[in-house]
Amino acid sequence: MYVCICNAVTERDIGSAVAEGCCSLRELREQLGVGACCGRCTGCARDVLKNNLHARAPHQLSVSGSQPLAA
Repeated sequence: MYVCICNAVTERDIGSAVAEGCCSLRELREQLGVGACCGRCTGCARDVLKNNLHARAPHQLSVSGSQPLAA
């Protein structure tokens, strides 16, 4: 699905950026141009980013090793 129509950015593009180390909306904007034009895609892009970050590290533990990190 297209997330950013202005820059033709898809969910897959965001997933690829996360796989390459992108971990913030600012980095997505710099790398893919998400939210750089009209800004209407920012909320959806943030959700897709969050989902991809969770999918990459679903079982990370905190320093104590007892509780999963909060999202």
